[in-house]
Amino acid sequence: MTHSDIREKITELKENPRVAFLVQEFERLDTQMKETSDLAESDPSLQELVRSDLDAIEHQQTLVAEQIRENLKAEQHEEEFPNHVVVEVRAGAGGDEANLFAQELVEMYTRYAEMVGWSVTKNDDLVFELRGKDAYKQLRFETGVHRVQRVPATEKMGRIHTSTASVAILPIRKVSKVEINPADIEVEFSRAGGKGGQNVNKVETAVRLTHKPTGIVVRCTEERSQHKNREKALAILQAKLDELHEGQVHSASSSERKEQIGTGDRSEKIRTYNFPQNRITDHRIKQSWHAMESVMAGYIAPILTALEEAQEALARGEKIIGEETDE
Repeated sequence: MTHSDIREKITELKENPRVAFLVQEFERLDTQMKETSDLAESDPSLQELVRSDLDAIEHQQTLVAEQIRENLKAEQHEEEFPNHVVVEVRAGAGGDEANLFAQELVEMYTRYAEMVGWSVTKNDDLVFELRGKDAYKQLRFETGVHRVQRVPATEKMGRIHTSTASVAILPIRKVSKVEINPADIEVEFSRAGGKGGQNVNKVETAVRLTHKPTGIVVRCTEERSQHKNREKALAILQAKLDELHEGQVHSASSSERKEQIGTGDRSEKIRTYNFPQNRITDHRIKQSWHAMESVMAGYIAPILTALEEAQEALARGEKIIGEETDE
């Protein structure tokens, strides 16, 4: 963004709280520069002295313009990759074993979040929020079906069972892509079950929202007030509708999907956790890791890094080459 661009968009930029003060300073320097130039024209004897002043003002304005550009670039990055996400895990095929695996995935992500200093807020049984630098950027490729292969504790014959759980990483953006009509939302209040004392058990603080046009249902139980639970549920509903809209847009542009490691589809099988072989395999990049215990304890950084590097390679037009597996 050049100096001219800033001047053309001065009114719009003043309304952006992130750069408003800087834009006002840029405008003040513009005025100061004009007044100084006018002074030189009115008195030619001052031109040499004024030239030095103009150079100093121009240098200062260049620094301010650079700060404006940096702030706008950071804002654009945060809009594309928000620092606030909702993680939703659902048990899939496999009965009790699938439910257990879903809980283990929740623990895996929350432990990783704690390691990197993100805040964790629980919303419901398998739904929680993460806030921290590059939360969405790091976890965006976790959306999809995670498959586990192991011998359940209740299995007497030693047979390996296969179960699944789906993960959805939903970014919470400041600017939503879909506008929600309040008339389209059905709101229900109920008592929040589980631990939490008398307030949780006796007062109807749990909130359940149903978006009638899409049938999407969101439930939030963790806060002790209806208002806070409703706010959180609305934020999650907004994220779900944005995700749905984004999926529809990308479906119309297959080329954009080909440039992504994952489609962002919850039904896509992305990874297998094979406990007997102590192996985690990501099928999109055909890469495996042999550190099951560490991964389930939250040490997923190597996997996330490999996915990010593979995405960067795709963006450069390179092919992803990994080891073939029998998964």
